[in-house]
Amino acid sequence: MDPLASLTDEELAARTQAGNHEAFGILVERYEKKLSYYGKRFLRVEEDIQDIVQEIFISAYRNIQSFDTKQRFSPWIYRIAHNSFVNELRRKSRRPFFAIDFDSLVAHPHAAETSEQHTHEREMKEMVEKGLEALPPNYREILLLYYQEELSYKEIADVLQVPMGTVGVRMRRAKEALTKAYQKMNQRYEF
Repeated sequence: MDPLASLTDEELAARTQAGNHEAFGILVERYEKKLSYYGKRFLRVEEDIQDIVQEIFISAYRNIQSFDTKQRFSPWIYRIAHNSFVNELRRKSRRPFFAIDFDSLVAHPHAAETSEQHTHEREMKEMVEKGLEALPPNYREILLLYYQEELSYKEIADVLQVPMGTVGVRMRRAKEALTKAYQKMNQRYEF
C-alpha cells in the first residue's frame, strides 16, 4: 500500500504544495467520483461532467499554493467545483437543471439488512428523489452539501459564497419544502 494513501487530504495538499505530484494523484482518486456525482446536480451529459471534473482538478492543481493546509480540503475543492459547474451552466443556458439523488437523507440501519429492509430503503430513496425534484435548485444543492457531503454551515457558506445566516434560512426552507413535497406525494398515493 502506498504510504501517501494513509495521509489526510490536507497532508496530501501540503505535500503537493511541496512538489509531490503523486500526492495530488491520490487527491484526484479520492475526489473524482464525488465531484462527478456532484456534477450530476448541474449537468445531464456524462461527457460534459467528466470534462468539467478534469478542469476542476487542473484548476485545483494550478491554485494549490493558495490552499491553507490548516483548513479542510473538501470545502476548498467543492468551491472550485461549484464555480466550474455554475459557469458551465451559464455558458450553456440561462435555466440550469439539477437532478439530485439524496439517498444519504434516509437513515440506514446498522443491523444486518433483510430483504424487507432493503425494499423499504429503496422505496424511501425513490420517494426522497421524487420529493427533491420539486425543490428549487438552491434548496437541493444546500441539502446535498449538508447531508451527503457533510459540510458544516460555515463550509457551505464558503462554498456558496453566502452569509452563514443565509445557509440556515435556506436549510430551514429546504426542509419545509421537502416536507410539503412529501405530503403532496402521500396525497396522490392515498386510495
